[in-house]
Amino acid sequence: MVRGFEAGIIIAIIAPLIGIFLVLRRYSLIADTLSHVSLAGVAIGLLLKINPLITAIIASVASSIAIERLRISKRIFGESALSIFLSGSLALAIVLIGLAHGFGVDLFSYLFGSITTVKQFDVYVIAVLGVLVIAAIIAFYKELFYVTIDEEAAKVSGIPTKFINLLLIILSAFTVALSIPIVGVLLISALIVIPVVTALQLKTSFKKTIIIAEFFSIFSVVVGIIVSFYLNLSPGGTIVLLAIAIFIITLFLKRN
Repeated sequence: MVRGFEAGIIIAIIAPLIGIFLVLRRYSLIADTLSHVSLAGVAIGLLLKINPLITAIIASVASSIAIERLRISKRIFGESALSIFLSGSLALAIVLIGLAHGFGVDLFSYLFGSITTVKQFDVYVIAVLGVLVIAAIIAFYKELFYVTIDEEAAKVSGIPTKFINLLLIILSAFTVALSIPIVGVLLISALIVIPVVTALQLKTSFKKTIIIAEFFSIFSVVVGIIVSFYLNLSPGGTIVLLAIAIFIITLFLKRN
C-alpha cells in the first residue's frame, strides 16, 4: 500500500505536466500509442524474465524516437505513424502473450494496474525518472510553452523545435511507461488527458491550469488507491472513474 502511494503520487504529479502539452497540441493519441507499445514491452519482459517496467520504458522510448523521426521525415502523415505503431505493437504483444501461453496474473495486473505489482525497485525507478521528467519540463518550460502555442513562430524565433518536439515525446514515453504499475497499460492515456481536459474547462491561465490539473490528478490517484484497496477494486479503473466523475461535475457546474 505504501509503495503504491509513493509511486502513485509521483505519477499523479508528472502525468498532467506532460498531458497539458499533449492536449493543447492535439497529441493525445500519442499516449494511447505509447501505452500499446508499453504493453509489448511488458510482454517482452515477462517472456524473458526481466523486470517488465524496464522493458516497457525501453520499448516506449525507442518507439517514441522512431515515431518522431517518421513525422519529421514527412514520408507518412503523423497520425498514420501513430496508427502503425499502435496496431503493430498490439499485434506483437498478442504474439508474445501467445508464446507465453496466455494471460497470467502478472500480465493482467499490468494491463489494469495493481498495487501489489509495485515493487520497491519499481518505486526507485519511478522516482528517479519522475524527477528527471519534472526537471526537464522546468528547464525547457518556456520552449515547450512557445512551441505548444505557436510552433511556426517558435521556429522563426530560433527555438530548436525539432529538439523540443523530440524531448516532449520522449518525456511522454517515460510518463506512460512509469504509469503502468499504478494505472495499467489500458488506462494510462486517461490519467494523462482527463485531469488536463477537466482543468481546461475552468478557462484560466496556462500555469493555473497546470496547478488545477495537478490537484485533480493527485486527488484521483490518492482517493482511487484508497478506495480500490479497501473495496478490492482495480486501482487503475477506480482512479480513471474518479477522474471522469470530476470532469463531469466540473462540466456541469460550468454550464450552470
